[in-house]
Amino acid sequence: MDDTPLLRRAKSLQDELIRWRRDFHQHPELAFNEHRSAGIIESHLNSLGYRVETGIAVTGLVGVLDGPATGRKLMLRFDMDALPVHEANELSYVSQQPGVMHACGHDGHMAIGMGVARLLADDRDELAGTVELVFQPAEEGEGGAARMIEAGLLDRLQPDAAVALHLWNELPLGTMATAPGPVMAGADRFVIKVRGRGGHAALPDKTLDPVPASAALIQALQTIASRSVDPQGTFVLSVTRVHGGDAFNIIPDSVELEGTVRYYSSVDHDRALEKMELITQGTAAAYGCTTELELFPIAPPVRNDPQITLDILQHTRSAFSSFDILDDYRVMGSEDMAFFLDRVPGCYLFLGSSDLEQGLTASHHSPHFNFDEKALVFGTAWLVSIAHHLLGTA
Repeated sequence: MDDTPLLRRAKSLQDELIRWRRDFHQHPELAFNEHRSAGIIESHLNSLGYRVETGIAVTGLVGVLDGPATGRKLMLRFDMDALPVHEANELSYVSQQPGVMHACGHDGHMAIGMGVARLLADDRDELAGTVELVFQPAEEGEGGAARMIEAGLLDRLQPDAAVALHLWNELPLGTMATAPGPVMAGADRFVIKVRGRGGHAALPDKTLDPVPASAALIQALQTIASRSVDPQGTFVLSVTRVHGGDAFNIIPDSVELEGTVRYYSSVDHDRALEKMELITQGTAAAYGCTTELELFPIAPPVRNDPQITLDILQHTRSAFSSFDILDDYRVMGSEDMAFFLDRVPGCYLFLGSSDLEQGLTASHHSPHFNFDEKALVFGTAWLVSIAHHLLGTA
């Protein structure tokens, strides 16, 4: 990899970055309970001379650093929450909280945020503008970004641009990736209750069986992606949970289905929801059953501002020329950075963090998830470089 002055500065923090990350990993905290993590970050930001505001959406905080010259305001966002996953790794720094694990890389994001805070504080006199480091609670489907916005965060900060980075085990170490436009999908959770009339399994003619109705409904829902939305678009509908009945010889009164819809296009999204309602009612009716469809929006698509993204890509090619840089990379996962990017033009970045030789390839949200910690250095350098580029020099 490039041996630039900035990378050397970031590498000088490697031991601290790893220590911070492993400490966060050992002490994971679920959504809106990130009190210990937030306290460590608060102390760090205060020690560096940031103006710190805490208690935003319960545990969120922000550190603000003003350069000597008035200019643009750049928001950098880092998420803090862990997942309700029991860790299966055998590590010296394994989670000390049973059933809770940093299985998505947010421990690394917090460490990177602290490294970025350190290097930008050292560069304070060079910044032509303001850096706003936002440490967000409850990213994992719990609405932390929306809660911070509701608490008036953006009204107070008024950032001109927003950037976030995600360590990404779907890409190898040394890869930097993003794209203009949508880069992550919008997501909804749905629950469908299929209601019939239960009875003895030996007398199915005396029942209105919701089980075959549910089976037919699962199959019919798959036609939405293949027949009801733009075939050149990107859309996923998955039924992920089926529950009905408590005994082998009793036909249940009802079956409950749960799943998720992922989309880039709001047109496809709206069309799919209309079709879901029709298919759900029609299929169940064919079996003499009734249905109830409930939809729970999680996040809109993450949409990168084309101008800012192309500018960041051009800068990245120049500053990190030996890295593998992908300029059209998108995924179907969701992220509530979307709420910030709906209000502020910006860019969401992916940083490769897997290493096949070390066996660090487990996917995000896996109990075996882990990543190459050299990515902490690369992420710190990348974000500091972007901050200097977007703000300019005083």
